[in-house]
Amino acid sequence: MSGIAGLDRSRRRLGSVSRMKTLPKTAVLLLVDLQQGFDDPRWGRRNNPQMEARVADLLSAFRASKRRVMHAKHMSDTVTSPLRPGQPGNHFKIHLAPAPGELVIEKRVNSSFIGTSLEKILRRDGHDTLVIAGLTTNHCVSTTARMAGNLGFNVLVVSDATATFDRAGPDGVDHAAEEIQAIALSDLHGEFATVVDTNAVLSAVQPRVASMRSLRPPIPKPASRRGRTC
Repeated sequence: MSGIAGLDRSRRRLGSVSRMKTLPKTAVLLLVDLQQGFDDPRWGRRNNPQMEARVADLLSAFRASKRRVMHAKHMSDTVTSPLRPGQPGNHFKIHLAPAPGELVIEKRVNSSFIGTSLEKILRRDGHDTLVIAGLTTNHCVSTTARMAGNLGFNVLVVSDATATFDRAGPDGVDHAAEEIQAIALSDLHGEFATVVDTNAVLSAVQPRVASMRSLRPPIPKPASRRGRTC
């Protein structure tokens, strides 16, 4: 625990990329598990219905600035999972699908690094900064961010471009998605990553690019869901 206790206090303050003049041109936007299977009703109620719109803003900014975008795709081996290969839910959400040339990392566990070539590609191509968004905050987003931080990457997790679902604890107590989201982000911030919002990232990617979000068409809101999270 000495490493945690010894953290500089500045790392525990709320992070803001807006203090930076720009985000490195080598920064990568890593989108985690933005797949249609998460629109299945079995997942239950989700927080942050604006997540898809915020991810679309990030995508537009990174593509316009010629920064790299990567997509992690969960290939579940659970027979009943809507994310299982061959099921419609395995496909990316239509408005957030990879553009030609954007790398897709197929994974079978929570981390986007385990059993994939992600780390090798990032190091080979000189990418040391990851901007992470997607689903779900407390599972695959968190696991990927934690491992990226431990591997020495500079990690930014975009709070309003992530989301999760209501969940019951082992004691049977129900926890709202908003509560789970807040705790998951607080656990990451200052320890494994810096938690920021979309506006901060847009401002750092390119001057005045934050105004792009007001020009984008609305993204359809997901339906209510229930089931086992990634």
